[in-house]
Amino acid sequence: MADENKDKFDQWCILDLFGHQRTAGHVTEATIGGCAFVRIDVPEGEGYRTEYYGNGAIYSMRPVNEEIAREVVKSGTSQPVHQYEVASLLKRLAPAADGVGGEPDDDIPW
Repeated sequence: MADENKDKFDQWCILDLFGHQRTAGHVTEATIGGCAFVRIDVPEGEGYRTEYYGNGAIYSMRPVNEEIAREVVKSGTSQPVHQYEVASLLKRLAPAADGVGGEPDDDIPW
């Protein structure tokens, strides 16, 4: 097929991933071991960091121009967790005063 690559995805995007993660970069398609993945080359310094995601890991993908994608990466909105989530985890995992272990808080939804 002469036009086999005609419909291949090749675009700068912002990806929202399950687990409250966001990343941005140049997105293309990749096949590894016969499985389809989304490949994203995330700008990092003078180069790129390559990441692969299966379709089940992505809940939103927004095509943008290169400048916007680079700004998303620079602004730090690609942080994987929020500070309050880490504080809640540490509180749940901290041992009790008697050294036996803490009980999970009932008000934490997960």
